[in-house]
Amino acid sequence: MTTNTTLIRQRRFFPLFVTQLLGAFNDNLYKNAMLLFVVYSVYNSEAKEARFSAIASGLFILPFFLLSALAGQLADMRDKARLIRIIKSCEVGIMLVGATGLLLAWQRISVETVSIPLMLAALLAMGIHSSFFGPIKYAILPQHLQADEVLAGTGLVEAGTYLAILAGTILAGFIPVQWAALAVIVTALAGLVAAQSVPAAPPMMATQPIDLNIVRSSITLVRMTARHPRVFLSIVAISVFWSVGAVLFIQFPPLAKNVLGASKSVASLFLVMFSIGVAIGSVSINRLLNGKVSARYAPLSVMVMAGFILAFDVICRLWPARGRDHLLDAWTFLHQPLAIPLLASLLGIAVAGGMFVVPLYAFLTTVVDKAETSRTIAANNIVNAGAMVIGSLLAVSLSAHGVAIVHQLLLGAVMCSVSALVSWQLYRVECTHQDEIEHTFD
Repeated sequence: MTTNTTLIRQRRFFPLFVTQLLGAFNDNLYKNAMLLFVVYSVYNSEAKEARFSAIASGLFILPFFLLSALAGQLADMRDKARLIRIIKSCEVGIMLVGATGLLLAWQRISVETVSIPLMLAALLAMGIHSSFFGPIKYAILPQHLQADEVLAGTGLVEAGTYLAILAGTILAGFIPVQWAALAVIVTALAGLVAAQSVPAAPPMMATQPIDLNIVRSSITLVRMTARHPRVFLSIVAISVFWSVGAVLFIQFPPLAKNVLGASKSVASLFLVMFSIGVAIGSVSINRLLNGKVSARYAPLSVMVMAGFILAFDVICRLWPARGRDHLLDAWTFLHQPLAIPLLASLLGIAVAGGMFVVPLYAFLTTVVDKAETSRTIAANNIVNAGAMVIGSLLAVSLSAHGVAIVHQLLLGAVMCSVSALVSWQLYRVECTHQDEIEHTFD
């Protein structure tokens, strides 16, 4: 029996796995139902669609940048399981607001003035929810798992997250918006139930005063974690990866509609393929590394990712031009001559990405003291959020200056090259600091 299958049967892991899976599913069901409805049913302009997609992504990311330091402090100094239950209770209220916005949009009631602001407010609140849950879902693993199980556990969490993204994306693309409104409420309630079974995870350190100044605490947190090369290089490499992801996710719906002449079901299909690929990469890297946390394959993985991005770009450029009047549904799209190579290149991007990022997340929870894991993940989230905001703003700026979406894909390949250099340096540092534990907050 493999480590993966053993863990999934354990109470010390399974309730957390289900809780985070349902949270990721709900995030993406809600976010994509909102985004696809607005792009396909409200706006009819590539610039407006790209701008709304970027605004939505920015609002979801912003709380990670502002609140991760506070979230990390709380998670290291309070029982993580109790915090999970509080966070999931808040999700129910947030989804009631978001569902109201979706229903008003469906009924065409004050779409621009009420329903879209309500939907965006709920999306911002879900970003706050996720910014507090994010440090916990990784930092709790070393507390409940053995040292040789952490990479497998991290891979399962990452794979589960992307399978949840897959399911939420499929559902958002294929069910009416009014049913999506009901589904997000039901899912939030199910997540709250699952959270009740997460085993206690008391703090591993004495309680200290929490710095409520989000600017000062964020700067301090990043500065302290940046003192150690392995932690710093892992965070930088992950951040560049997520800036690539932000650019791609912003581009998918407008690209499907305006470059490929495809319907929202095809935009969902893109996100599905991406999610499947990351899940495959997340689990397979554990097999390659035999449970050992290492950046050995990271440089190669991210360069393979860059190659697939270039292939995706070339195929998009070769795609026959179509008008907006008769958009391809998913079935018709799959019968186009270039559809399979396009999806294969997208799958390749995602598999390589999953293989790249999972060991780096495992680094952040295994090379630091267990009492500091939440704050280390929080510091990572702050830098990740900043990188994704920069990526989003760059994509918006390029669109505003008339750069076609298909040309913006090359930006992702360039950023992958940067990440490869950083991860190669990380592997060199790793080889000189084997089995050492960093004490960041002494």
